[in-house]
Amino acid sequence: MNHIFNEHYRRKNNSSAENSIFNSRIKFAVFIMMLTLGILLLNLYYLQVKEYDSYHTRSNQNRIKIVPLDPPRGLIYDRNHYILADNRPLFSLEIIPESSKDLRKDINSLNELLKLELEEEEIDNIIKLTRYKRKFLSTMIAENLSEEQVAIFAINQYRFPGAFIEANLKRYYPLGETMTHALGYVARINTDDLKKLSEDGKSDNYAASNDIGKQGIEKYYEDLLHGISGYKKVEVDSIGRIQRTLYQESPKPGLDLTLSIDIRLQLKAEQLLKGKRGGIVMLNPKNGEVYAFVSSPSYDPNPFVRGIKNKEYQALLNNPNKPLINRVTQGGYAPASTVKPLLAVMGLEEDLITPHSRFFGAAYFQLPGSTHKFRDWRRGGHGFMDLSRAIEISADTYFYDLAYRAGIDRIHQYMSKFGMGKSSGIDIYEESLGNLPSKAWKKRRYKHDWVPGDTISIGIGQGYWTTTLIQLARAHAILSQNGTNVVPHILLKAHDSTRNTPDFIILPRSDKAITVKDAKYFSYAREGMCKVINGSEGTGRKAFAGTAYTACGKSGTAQVVSIKQDARYNAAALKEEHRDNALFVAFAPKENPEVLVAVIAENIGGGSKQAAPIVRAMIDDYFKYQSQPVPTELELDEFIKTMKESFEQEAPETKS
Repeated sequence: MNHIFNEHYRRKNNSSAENSIFNSRIKFAVFIMMLTLGILLLNLYYLQVKEYDSYHTRSNQNRIKIVPLDPPRGLIYDRNHYILADNRPLFSLEIIPESSKDLRKDINSLNELLKLELEEEEIDNIIKLTRYKRKFLSTMIAENLSEEQVAIFAINQYRFPGAFIEANLKRYYPLGETMTHALGYVARINTDDLKKLSEDGKSDNYAASNDIGKQGIEKYYEDLLHGISGYKKVEVDSIGRIQRTLYQESPKPGLDLTLSIDIRLQLKAEQLLKGKRGGIVMLNPKNGEVYAFVSSPSYDPNPFVRGIKNKEYQALLNNPNKPLINRVTQGGYAPASTVKPLLAVMGLEEDLITPHSRFFGAAYFQLPGSTHKFRDWRRGGHGFMDLSRAIEISADTYFYDLAYRAGIDRIHQYMSKFGMGKSSGIDIYEESLGNLPSKAWKKRRYKHDWVPGDTISIGIGQGYWTTTLIQLARAHAILSQNGTNVVPHILLKAHDSTRNTPDFIILPRSDKAITVKDAKYFSYAREGMCKVINGSEGTGRKAFAGTAYTACGKSGTAQVVSIKQDARYNAAALKEEHRDNALFVAFAPKENPEVLVAVIAENIGGGSKQAAPIVRAMIDDYFKYQSQPVPTELELDEFIKTMKESFEQEAPETKS
């Protein structure tokens, strides 16, 4: 009996224990469930209430994209409002890097499919550019696509996620090679450009831009021409396709530029240099406005805009006539006798000469104690002369003697004031400084001391002295204005075509570049220049015979290679590239000059014979157009068409 009782008691205790354990487990499970639910509720509260703004923003970032909008580039006109740089619509192929599984593979496939003729280096550059952009922003692969290419892509677009055709505006230069060295061009932004834009804090404003000014006016006034980027907020789906536009801030177009260039004079200068290597610059000596700016030969900038092929660029680079060089601002030439009037001002100011003192011009000049003969261009010499006649006949011995007595230090000092060896200040970055030699320069360059014989050649603008055509034009503009500083510039004004805002205008400088004791010193030098053209012995009298205006000028014939002391110059016996350069600079009218022209023509002989007629033709046309009303666009179209046709009919090859 006890056994049965004990067994019953044992089972009862086990059942109670099991119930207790079960209840404990139930309570623990409920506790865990309540705790988990509490955590979930707290987290839900945190996400939905506390962090609502943050997660709402993140959600919108996934749903809403900011797409930058490229501003239309400002247009460029000549002073008659004839368009020189336009924007025209074209199709470009673009791709969004983050939407492509294999960017290089997709670009290569598109290159093959559409026959884009992209080289490996170009593809590398496209991929490099994507590293500087946000992954959801597009990068251009190719532009100026034909209608056939657009159609082929449309059929195959499904194969290339993220690739699309974009219709946009592209720079176009309607006159081709005319104006290239002044206008410059725009081209695709490269990694160096992006780095510079980032350093300058301008990269955001170029987020939607593919092009940037590379040379000339296009580069110098990039900030004015580019405009301000806009943007639009768009709603996208899960794979990035735009569903709708939520908001748009339109971009602000760049400013339109009006240049001081007169396209009629520009084309005339181009015609006069056709078939020659050289440069012409025509400007207003009072305020520095440039009317014509030609470097010959030139090249068409439009291939650079679309993306010039390596073969095309190599052809330009290897062209023996060097069309890529801007011969107005980058060409380094011996100024020859064109600097004699400038040296005359120095001589008068330093009391080394007087206007009427007599000098005997022998056949040559010799340094004391030396047997070397510095010959005059006239084998028998010129006889007695004063300052005015010395400039008129361009007597070398007169200026040999002046240079010797002045010394290189004084020559360097005064010619520097006339702007030699310095930037002219023209609104183009592509400018060389030339070389205005000094004792320190020779020591640094050649490790030798300056000797008196070095100075003698400097007296006629030869030797170590090189200048640019724009420096030479500026120096004579300063001379024509009695020492007032003249800074040449191509921009006339910048204006906003969309808003009524004041124009941006360059004002002329009024400070002095060079100050002398007596302003008549400038007049004496100019009088000699007037005799060059109007005197009975003047070297330019034949070229300017019969003009309705009175001009003043100076010729120059610059030796390219040295001639032995007893030898005579024989152009026919020399290679063309070793023949003399022809220079001429002139302004008109004599009183209160309003136009100045400087010309350099390479390897064609004497300045009075070859360059002076070019200057005469330019000044003739200037006064002709001054007497006529401002031409209409239709009249300019017809004029340009006629000029271009005459170019094609003549079409001589540039000398090489």
